[in-house]
Amino acid sequence: MRWTLLQRRADLPFMVAVQLVISVGVVLGFSLLIPDLDSTHALYLTTGSMTISLITVAIGTAPQTVAHQKSQGVLDYQRAMPVPRTAVLAADTTIWVAIALPGTVAALAVSALRFSLTLDITATLLPAVLLVAAASIGVGYFIAYAVKPTLVGIVTNIVLIGSLMFAPINYPADRLPNWLAGVHEVLPFASMAQVIRESVVAPPDGISAAPFLLLTGWAVAGILLATWMMARRT
Repeated sequence: MRWTLLQRRADLPFMVAVQLVISVGVVLGFSLLIPDLDSTHALYLTTGSMTISLITVAIGTAPQTVAHQKSQGVLDYQRAMPVPRTAVLAADTTIWVAIALPGTVAALAVSALRFSLTLDITATLLPAVLLVAAASIGVGYFIAYAVKPTLVGIVTNIVLIGSLMFAPINYPADRLPNWLAGVHEVLPFASMAQVIRESVVAPPDGISAAPFLLLTGWAVAGILLATWMMARRT
């Protein structure tokens, strides 16, 4: 963890600032596009901006950092360290989650003020945020280790644009074509937004366990695959 912090100490303040701007910008920007928001759509936009904040760090910034490390030989040095590969990945994950959390909190605070939302925050909010971060890190690091460094930026941008525009994060899934809504029952993005949304304002019929289980599967699979690919000698 200390080695990872020393690596990124110069960039951490800038990364946190960028995340704050992105998180707040999504809330304020979309509210301009849709000026007459009711409470339901305001809730989607609020929790969607929180989700996008986490996804942007874990699937956008983190993989491109890994790609830079690969091209500079840092990854080879990490492989030579006398520590488990999971320790390196755990340290990286902790740093990225810490970078994303201020933006997530800012998005919630600004949205509550901007839309006058009545929040009913449950005890599952922190586990939901951490699970979304873990699943995003799993996907992001798998991309980083599986794709050539020169292509990582392109792939992550495609994923980010797809999640922002074509995943039911900032809007309900019933706005999508049936086939695309069905795809998102397997992909993690809709579940990411759902676990945060239901943790911010609990639904009358209770919080659903299915999206938590789906995200757990994505997180475990992604992190295991990323760890395996990190350890490969190629």
